[in-house]
Amino acid sequence: MTALSSADASTGVPQTLAGFRIGITSDRRSEDLICAFQRRGAEVTHAPALRIVALTESVTLQRDTRHVIEAAPDFAIITTAYGMRRWAEAADAYGLGTELFQALDRATILVRGPKARGAVRAAGLDDDGAAEDERTATVVDMLLTRDIAGKTVALQQHGASDVSQIERMQAAGATVVSVLPYTWTKPDEDSDLLRMIDAVIDRQLDLVTFTAAPAVEAFLSVARQYDRSEALVDALRSDVVCAAVGAVTAGPLYDAGLSPIIPSRWRLGALIKLVCDHLEEHHTLRITTRHGLMELRGSEVRLPSLSDAPVRLPPGPLSLLRALVKAEGAVLTREHLMQVLGQCESEHALEMWVSRLRKSLPVPGLVSTVVKRGYRLTV
Repeated sequence: MTALSSADASTGVPQTLAGFRIGITSDRRSEDLICAFQRRGAEVTHAPALRIVALTESVTLQRDTRHVIEAAPDFAIITTAYGMRRWAEAADAYGLGTELFQALDRATILVRGPKARGAVRAAGLDDDGAAEDERTATVVDMLLTRDIAGKTVALQQHGASDVSQIERMQAAGATVVSVLPYTWTKPDEDSDLLRMIDAVIDRQLDLVTFTAAPAVEAFLSVARQYDRSEALVDALRSDVVCAAVGAVTAGPLYDAGLSPIIPSRWRLGALIKLVCDHLEEHHTLRITTRHGLMELRGSEVRLPSLSDAPVRLPPGPLSLLRALVKAEGAVLTREHLMQVLGQCESEHALEMWVSRLRKSLPVPGLVSTVVKRGYRLTV
């Protein structure tokens, strides 16, 4: 797991994510997310759940490309832009580029979404339709509206063999020839991903991003393997936001009982904007105290009237302060606080959190004790 410092505010980009801690689980295009979040002030942690391996030099891909050319497919399904680009590059490397282009040009091409369509057109080809929800199953649905009995379908797969969709086409009487231009592989060790999982459980991250369903499945699988699943899901249900680039990616999160945030447009740029807007609207707290405005952003507390420097709080005192800020000066009993603070297991632990919070804040008296009742924020 790589912890990356937040960007310097001198970049000129509004620091809308200052104070927030974001985990990134993607491999391909992870740098785009890392740079975007850092430039906006976030502290970023990166631990790929899966790595993408292009199979350009694979003997199997060369063999399967020849099969597609020889089969002269009537239909072709292109599922990903990355896969289409790698396939075209591999075909050129094998000396089969022109033959593959001609075979696909004669076929009716269906694509899984706009990005795959863009890659098809970049290759000088055209498509006959795209799935609105960007699902392979929907593309197959579109194909099955046609009579494909006795026809041949070329399928560019994404990361792993989609047996269920192949079987659907075969059941309709089609012959399916498939190619796999890239695959997903687990990192050599689970340690980095496990550290990120522990950071989520310990509430040391505010949000985790996912850009591919297989990566979500790997993330949850590692948690199960090391007996962290229940604690991880509890953290993602309560204190840590999970953000998915689209509904397909979010599928395994829904299956786990989680409610990820998803941009209306399933693209990285839209995901970045959604993360900024969501954290600003739902995870930035402001309240006027006796010492002026206090702002709580992620793990940082700011009291501009007293100091320009933010104070970074550890998870326990941070969750306590959040509860007190949301109460807007009302007294919260010890019993109530122990119920709402999931990681606080005893009155002694609560007292320690109160003590650490008071010592961390730049001014005494912000958190007051109400004798025999509980604690409140002095507003």
